[in-house]
Amino acid sequence: MNGKLRNRLIATPYTIWMIGFIVIPLIFVVYYAFTNDSNAFTVENVISFFNPIHLKSFIQAFKLALISTIICIILAYPIALIFRNSKTKKSSFVVYVFILPMWMNGLLRIYAWLTLIEKRGVINLILTSLGLPSINIVNTEIAIILGMVYDFLPFMILPLYNSLMKIKDETLNGARDLGANELQVFTKVIFPLSIPGMVSGITMVFIPALTTVAISYMLGGGLFLLIGNVIEQEFLTTANWHLGSGLSFVLIIFIFIVMGITNNFTDKDEEVNII
Repeated sequence: MNGKLRNRLIATPYTIWMIGFIVIPLIFVVYYAFTNDSNAFTVENVISFFNPIHLKSFIQAFKLALISTIICIILAYPIALIFRNSKTKKSSFVVYVFILPMWMNGLLRIYAWLTLIEKRGVINLILTSLGLPSINIVNTEIAIILGMVYDFLPFMILPLYNSLMKIKDETLNGARDLGANELQVFTKVIFPLSIPGMVSGITMVFIPALTTVAISYMLGGGLFLLIGNVIEQEFLTTANWHLGSGLSFVLIIFIFIVMGITNNFTDKDEEVNII
């Protein structure tokens, strides 16, 4: 058995999985997006994405996803840099603490935040016991952003850490030998070389945050209809699969455009190694 045939046989289960759970569902989405209840061709479902109500939900989702992504960068970069400078191995306990939430059920993580920030939650109980005024951030945009940051922060830390670990000490020492101070070493060497990891992290955080459903519903109390919530309602509440597919189709195209843009800044050899 030659190598090509062996590789094809090995890839067969993955190919079947891709066809059954990605390609075929996408075909159904495209079909419903461009048809109506009479199965006649129409572009009304796709155009309805630009309806003021739907466009507002998309803009709000885009805003919250962008803010969450920026916060994740601000928090993740120092953490990844500390890991890199301390020579922390990927199998160490500290790194596992940060990647552990990725292995837990997403709803459990959201419920944990809800338990912390609700009116009678843990944080308010502690503040009240200390004689301090309680906070009321549940069912607000701040709560949604907190949930997004907590949920997706590990996806920013890992690619950044992976990129920083690829920077050899010889490269940094060479910059210092040439007269660069620590700020110049960071701005001229470390930061430029870590951009591929940052872009990978942005993609891994921004896109899930943009399309999230559970976080905005549970922490926002259903008061904020993001584009993901609108699409969910069209499928599950109003049973309008055609409109839901039309909105999903435009959102998929937007995501492909974002991924195409970020792909130009991503290192082709960039990998996210969890273990």
